[in-house]
Amino acid sequence: MSDIPHDIGDQLKTIQAGLLEGEQVIAVYDAKDAGTGFIGLTDMRVILQDESYVGGRVALTSIPYNGIHAVSLVANKSFLGGYVEASTVSVVISGHTYEVELRGHDKAQHVHDVVLYYSARH
Repeated sequence: MSDIPHDIGDQLKTIQAGLLEGEQVIAVYDAKDAGTGFIGLTDMRVILQDESYVGGRVALTSIPYNGIHAVSLVANKSFLGGYVEASTVSVVISGHTYEVELRGHDKAQHVHDVVLYYSARH
């Protein structure tokens, strides 16, 4: 069993199969929203499986950390004025924003923190 945080074994295997020499997987989390299958984090990049292409096509999109302009935790404001825990992460690159709804606040926080850490280092 892998000690890499992940939701679905096949998604982890997909990321591992495409690693560059010396690249290490940090985590792979399943997405709840339609269009994004999962988000993978390595020590070099963010990898998104994008299922929103016409004709049933799927893309694995790699975003190097040095290309990321911003990362956000996105929460809905409750009717009482407070905020619910965020389970969505937004990654902004030049001209595009990717939003991924994850299965829980802890996973969203982990993705946010990893992206922030690695993008600040580049």
